Formats: sequence, structure tokens, C-alpha cells
Amino acid sequence: MKAAVHSRYGPPEVVQISEVDNPSVGDKDVLVRVHATTVNRTDCAYRAAKPFFIRAATGIVRPRRKVLGTEFAGVVEAVGGGVTSFAVGDRVFGYNEGAFGTHAEYLSVPADGAIAAMPAGATFGEAAPGTEGSHYALASIRKTGLKAGQDALVYGATGAIGSAAVQLLKHHDVTVTAVCDTANLEMVRGLGADRVVDYTVEDFTADEQRYDVVIDAVGKTTFGQCRRLLKSGGIYVFSDLGPWWQNLALALITPLFRGKKVQLAVPRQDQEMVRYMRELIGSGRFRPVIDRRYPLDQIVDAYRYAETGQKIGNVIIDVVPPT
Repeated sequence: MKAAVHSRYGPPEVVQISEVDNPSVGDKDVLVRVHATTVNRTDCAYRAAKPFFIRAATGIVRPRRKVLGTEFAGVVEAVGGGVTSFAVGDRVFGYNEGAFGTHAEYLSVPADGAIAAMPAGATFGEAAPGTEGSHYALASIRKTGLKAGQDALVYGATGAIGSAAVQLLKHHDVTVTAVCDTANLEMVRGLGADRVVDYTVEDFTADEQRYDVVIDAVGKTTFGQCRRLLKSGGIYVFSDLGPWWQNLALALITPLFRGKKVQLAVPRQDQEMVRYMRELIGSGRFRPVIDRRYPLDQIVDAYRYAETGQKIGNVIIDVVPPT
């Protein structure tokens, strides 16, 4: 099969399209013919091995998992003998972080993993980006215990995680202030944000409003910068370790004391999450934001674009040309 392979860590150019063996299918596995996938921040981080400690899980010198990709949408090609929940021909989508492998024509995943039938009415390109950003956003909401009527601020509301967070927060009836640049104010309002702050015009950290939760969806702030925005007992949720790993350290220390806290939302990669997103997408209550689409042969260009910092929502890779 054709796959995007990286045999060493480095810039986008280390990725090459190669012929590799099809994945094996165990007794409880599902073989998916991948039609669409994405290039996201997780793929970029693992390809470059940044931060360096990623190598502890992926290989110190060279990557053990040479085919990246976490999100997928496609058609079931075969099932193991012990699988009863899926059948050949089913249209499915899901999330395969850790094992990766979606940047290829075929993917083998456990039938009880983060895979489900595709949302009603969705195309492969619309379903594929429905899990990674929402995976982290949903974990942030559930971890903090946000309730209807509470206030949240989302910094970086135009990315895959941020755009998902705005929509999912509104689905939970949370009042949302979203922070983005001038060019995307209307797009973010269209996602449901109650208030939008243009960070190129005003300093969002000087905001007089106070929030139950502040979510940094792009890893460009610190707890110190956002602390004053939080109500008493408020929570700062981070998606990056921060300078000198301070966010991780604070996530371990602040729960020991009263007052404002720092949390790392560790997502659950399970079938329940994918089914939940299927219902929201299928009913029109969630819409993955799609920026650009590339064929698999141009995945290096997709990586380059994803790392410009200009990406809005998701970058789609069409493994099978859309019809």
C-alpha cells in the first residue's frame, strides 16, 4: 500500500510517499480503507520529535512508528473473525493516537477502539477532522466540570482544538469569549462565540471580565499571564508544556492548594467519544472547520502549511480523491 513514511525525525521534507506492507488484521481488528485523514499538531510534534522527550515513546534515535496520522474516515475492507460490531462496507471514522498509521491507504484498528459509524450525511472529508480537535476540547470541558451558565475564555479559537472548543462549550450552554485575529472574527462568531476579542487590537489579558475556565488551545500563553482572568477557584487549561515545562509543574502543584488551578486535560481515547461526536456532527450541532485539502502525494506541503501558524481549523489529506 501507499503510505507517508518518515524514517528519521526532522522537518516536513523527511516524509516520503513509499510502498509498504498492508497492516495485519487480528481476530478483533478492523481493516479500514482510508479515504481521508488530517495533518495536525500531534503529527507535526511526533515527526519533528519536539519536545525532545517524545523520543522516549517513539524511539530515541529513529522513529519506531514510521507512518503518522491520528484521524481517519473510510470504508471497512475486512474484519477479524471475532468482530461482530462492524462489517465489510461500513463507512467509519475515528481516532488512532499513539498507534498512528492513518497517513496510509489502509489502517488496522481494534474494533473496540476509537472507531464508529460515520455521521449521517457526512462526507469522508467532513468526518475525518471530527475527532482530534474535539478530542482535546471535550477533555478540557469534562475535566474542568464546566456547567451551563458558567463563563469560559478560549485563546486560539481558530485552530482545530480552539474551533472545536467554542462549539462544544456552546453545546454545553457555557458563555464563551473567544480570542482570535482580525481576519477570523466573523468565522469565530459563526461558531457560536458570545463575544470575540481581537488580540491584534487589544490585550485580552487586560479584560475586566472574569472566567471560570480559560483554555489555551494553541499553547502560547502561561498561567501567569492568564491568572488574573480567572474567578476564585477558576481553572487554566493548557495544551502546551510552557516555558521550562512550567504548566506541567503547576498542574501538579496547584491542586494541592486552594485557589486558582492549572490543569492538563488528558483525553480519553475511546469509542464513546467518537460516538458522541458522530451524533453532534450528524445532527448539525458540530461542524469541523476545514482550511485546506491536499492529496496524499502532497502531504509534505500539508505539513509545511500546518506549521506556518496560519492554519484555520483542519488540514485534510485525501487518500482517495473525493468524488
